[in-house]
Amino acid sequence: MAASASFFSSSSGLFYWVGLLSVGYFLYVAVSYLVYVVRMWVLGNPGAVGPHLGAWAVITGATDGIGKAYTEELARRGMKIVLISRSQEKLDQVASEIREKFKVETKTIAADFEDRETIYSNIKAGLEGLEIGILVNNVGVSYSYPEYFLEIPDLDKAIDRLININVISVCKMTRLVLPGMLERSKGVIVNISSLAGLQPSPFLTLYSATKAFVNFFSHGINMEYKHKGVIVQSILPYFVVTKLSKLRRTSTFRPKPEWFVKYALNTVGLEAQTAGCPTHDFMAWLTKILPQWYTSKVGVETALKARAHYIKKLKEN
Repeated sequence: MAASASFFSSSSGLFYWVGLLSVGYFLYVAVSYLVYVVRMWVLGNPGAVGPHLGAWAVITGATDGIGKAYTEELARRGMKIVLISRSQEKLDQVASEIREKFKVETKTIAADFEDRETIYSNIKAGLEGLEIGILVNNVGVSYSYPEYFLEIPDLDKAIDRLININVISVCKMTRLVLPGMLERSKGVIVNISSLAGLQPSPFLTLYSATKAFVNFFSHGINMEYKHKGVIVQSILPYFVVTKLSKLRRTSTFRPKPEWFVKYALNTVGLEAQTAGCPTHDFMAWLTKILPQWYTSKVGVETALKARAHYIKKLKEN
């Protein structure tokens, strides 16, 4: 009986300490996350990006959605703006709006990033002599609808298109602006990835893979050059109401690009990788902590429903 009592006594003591340590750990995690939230989304780092980095901001995909929101926010902060996009007509329109609203100088460069052979020499010439403080690699393209890889319409063209626009553009634009930033030992490069780049997204596989590249590339370049004064940040948004996402209604988890960009710019210098805004950060956290089998299952089911809906509408029309 004495031995039995001793065993239960020692066991209860062990459970007590395990319980105490568990409570302590979860309290530590909760407090750490609260500090992170306050640091990132309440205080932020609003002074990190501005003309002190360099007079000019360069934005690709600058005439719509997130890219246009970056042009406006950076102009609001007093930076001159280089807008790069495909349509000269839209470039002229947005540049005129920026000059009128924010009273800053603008410059436009028409470039179709689907063409990887000739555009970069033209972009290089257009950027010659400019003191570039920030580059936002925003231009991007996705699928028209979720689809099996081998059933993507005009697959060979789609492969080239997504890689040229989503991958090659990030590497080439970084190659163009990074030397000037290193000469001045300051500058910021923001690369727009996607939450789809955190783990494979079935039926958007090629898009997901290109955005995963952007994320990994950003991490590597940041580690190479941050000690030389250049910050490279990867932004991994969830859905934002843009032409690319085909969304029209805003919600807590689907913000307007202007709201998203204000938060995202204030995280520069705080984190090398961020989802860009508080609600998307929560989605990224869920993606990381939930079992991959579950998120993959949900991803497959959601994509197949969207695919079926698109095909049904196509047949009806």
